[in-house]
Amino acid sequence: MTDYKALEHEYGVPLQAKRDLVAIRGKGACLYDEEGQEYIDCAAGIAVASLGHCHPKLVAAIQQQAETLITCPNIMYNDVRSKLLRKLVEVTPNSLTRAYLCNSGAESIEAALKFARLHTGRSNFVTAMRGFHGRTMGAVSATYTPKYREAFQPLVPGFEYVPFNKIDKLDAAVNDNTAAVMFELVQGEGGVNPIQADYLAAVRKLCSERGTLLIIDEIQTGFCRTGQFFACDHFDLQPDIMCVAKAMAGGVPIGATLLNSEINIEPGLHGTTFGGNPLACAAALAAIDIYQTDNLAQRAAELGEYFEEQLQVADLSQVRALRRLGLMIGIELKQKVQDKLAELLAHRIIALPAGPNVIRMLPPLIIERDQIDQVVNTLQELLA
Repeated sequence: MTDYKALEHEYGVPLQAKRDLVAIRGKGACLYDEEGQEYIDCAAGIAVASLGHCHPKLVAAIQQQAETLITCPNIMYNDVRSKLLRKLVEVTPNSLTRAYLCNSGAESIEAALKFARLHTGRSNFVTAMRGFHGRTMGAVSATYTPKYREAFQPLVPGFEYVPFNKIDKLDAAVNDNTAAVMFELVQGEGGVNPIQADYLAAVRKLCSERGTLLIIDEIQTGFCRTGQFFACDHFDLQPDIMCVAKAMAGGVPIGATLLNSEINIEPGLHGTTFGGNPLACAAALAAIDIYQTDNLAQRAAELGEYFEEQLQVADLSQVRALRRLGLMIGIELKQKVQDKLAELLAHRIIALPAGPNVIRMLPPLIIERDQIDQVVNTLQELLA
């Protein structure tokens, strides 16, 4: 048998710690290793596989498009791209009227930062402590956590970080040179911390009064994860710019930056080679159709509530707090989580950290209740 772990160690750049698992195949909410052992996937590719693995309608759409046209540069028009642009504007908040297509969440953030500077003529940004926006130079400059930034100094200048959910701190930070305020509505990497509704309303008002754009990072929360199509929908929020990616095409790499009607970018100031390619666009169109027709936002809300109810009645004495919005769940422990994540994997359950002491659960939205029961029973065994 080929030693795939050895191959990756020998030929790959070791940028991320590896779990002791070689994933060979996926189906629904499960992954399978070389020996055919089944794992319940509560990571979902880090909130990517919201439709589960190898959803038949998604697979069919990809196969059909692969036989038709795989790539088409943005110097030409394309049928599938145009349909996706229209669909994105239809499903996102009403304030957003146009979309730029790219390949990842970090790229969507980079575009948002550039567009904000171009539109406002200002250079500075305010983001949240414990926020995370990506690994590219602009995105990591917007990210608060020092461990992501320190090795790459000097970064893009002009970023200031404020405590989440404290409007007085934001009020003091936003000035005449602030191009945009940028937040996640649920801080994913930062511990699954939801934004407070009154704070968000005050943020929107402050940005409007000061001519500062409001950028919302929905890269992890978008496409039904939180129990609404977008987290913005919980608050009837109308952002100026919104960044999406991850679950947008059910696993195929894609991202988008959506803009309000007042933001105009001159041709030639930004671009992409692969962004908006027909293969990714076809996958995104199929995925969005499944989210809508199968009402996965409601399913995420109902299953998230069920997941929380089962956790609340379980004997989890090692748990300090539980935070949730839809099927985005943070279980804060009284200790560091790495050992517990390894124990979960030994019980064939894949989960994620969200900071040093939070277990993050991001299961596919098609997960079944009996699979949730199995996860909760295992958590009770490990955390009692």
